[in-house]
Amino acid sequence: MKELLRLVRWKNLIIVILTMTLMRYAVIGSLLGKINVTLLAEPGKEIPMELQFPWYDFIFLIAATVFITAGGYVINDYFDIKTDLINRGKVIVGTKIPRRQAMMWHNIFNIAGVAAGFYVSWKAGYFWLGIMFLIVSGLLYFYSASYKRQFLIGNLIVSVLTAMVPMMVIIFEWPALYKFYTLNAVVMPDLKILFYWIGGFALFAFITTLIREIIKDIEDFEGDRAYGRNTIPVAIGITASKTVSVILIIITIILLSLVWKFFIHDKITLLYISIAIVLPLVMVIFQLVRNHEKKIIHKASSLMKIVMLLGILYSLAVKAIITWNLF
Repeated sequence: MKELLRLVRWKNLIIVILTMTLMRYAVIGSLLGKINVTLLAEPGKEIPMELQFPWYDFIFLIAATVFITAGGYVINDYFDIKTDLINRGKVIVGTKIPRRQAMMWHNIFNIAGVAAGFYVSWKAGYFWLGIMFLIVSGLLYFYSASYKRQFLIGNLIVSVLTAMVPMMVIIFEWPALYKFYTLNAVVMPDLKILFYWIGGFALFAFITTLIREIIKDIEDFEGDRAYGRNTIPVAIGITASKTVSVILIIITIILLSLVWKFFIHDKITLLYISIAIVLPLVMVIFQLVRNHEKKIIHKASSLMKIVMLLGILYSLAVKAIITWNLF
């Protein structure tokens, strides 16, 4: 069981759960609490909006996402045995867990994830949304089998799928909100702000994941080159790949600054972004330009992962700002 937990990257799965939970309760729930509506049953009385997607269905949504993600990690290690032996010197699949057993777990996780996905889509009233879970499952398989060997395609797939984690929450919450308040409210409020906020988190997840994927490819350069993988560092070189990463980091910092200046304004956000996001990103830049040592590149990759987590945890600051009117 210990080796299986390592294989499915249990820490990353916890981050997935944390991300979806915080998006629902810290961001969407807090924003809804500041939007007042008048219900047909209580004319003349305004009350705050509330989450409408049932919590028990939300658990199935999390389960579907976690299972499919776990299956993706398993199949990734299944196809990466040779390159991981060069890049890391050790593997789980083929040593601690037999290849046939790994494929069995991959199938179990995917079947469970897709089934949960179709179930929660049916409960939401849009059974066809279940196809999305099936597509993601297939993408993760073909990513490991083929796409990650191709220039940029694999990096973009992982980045898009990571960005989809927060977006899944609003995708399933929105229909429930629309149905309830269209039928029961005097006027249906404009809820674009929900998409703006969750979309902001998704965009941050996309860019930071793309940066980390490129840095990881730099770290795995030797194994990828040995087995003919056309990753960005193999195709354009390590120095150019570092330059691309630095440019993306600078773009991220600029976008954060623009979002704060034109949309958010509060001092808490400025302080949080400066210390928890921008400062670590600047440290990543220094590590990338410092030298080509593999251990330094690994530190940069690990620091990017921390930045991604801190980006998610900003949702707690959002909740505090909205709840206590700290604008």
